[in-house]
Amino acid sequence: MHGYHHEDLAADEQAGQLALYSPFTQSVRELVDATLRTTVGDEEIRRAQAEIEAITARLRNSQIEGSFGVRYSSDGSTRPWGNAVVGVRNPIAPPLDFVRDPAGRATAHFRLGAAYEGPPGLTHGGVSALILDQALGEACGAGGRPGMTGGLTIRYLRPAPLGDLTCEGWIDRTEGYKTYAKGTISDSGGPCVEAEGIFIVPKWARELFDSQERPDRFE
Repeated sequence: MHGYHHEDLAADEQAGQLALYSPFTQSVRELVDATLRTTVGDEEIRRAQAEIEAITARLRNSQIEGSFGVRYSSDGSTRPWGNAVVGVRNPIAPPLDFVRDPAGRATAHFRLGAAYEGPPGLTHGGVSALILDQALGEACGAGGRPGMTGGLTIRYLRPAPLGDLTCEGWIDRTEGYKTYAKGTISDSGGPCVEAEGIFIVPKWARELFDSQERPDRFE
């Protein structure tokens, strides 16, 4: 499958890359937040722009072609570090760090800042949908039912504020290559957004999927 790259890294190498890129990418997230909220003068903005453009040029000196994709090792571990929700190297990602339960559930506690605003002080509805799509997919993968999104229905119960939030996804039922999942985004007052989705094992992965034994606990 295009975009999946086999790249074996020893555990210490993976840990080293994580230690390197996590704070580096977080610094870019901080830059985005500062860009939105700064009140410095015009000349300071122009100087900052020149410095940022110089740093960008330095980073362009050596880079991969296209998107980051997903790196995977022979042991089955994956590094989706370009993902827009969980990507360690993607400054667009909040990022979310999901705790995955083999029973088919995934949970993340996270914080959304000014970069994710829709209505004033509130999370953009499209951002909520993005996060829930990932959460439901994480739950499917955790339960041994990985798949691509075939459909996603979002219900906005009440505004989701910026700040501290919790996202949960879980498997509801299965049907052949289809997995039906549900999820929520909640603040301290309870659910703000609900989702239901269908996740389908892609054709290119079905032979491997069929070869693996899996319990019928979701039927």
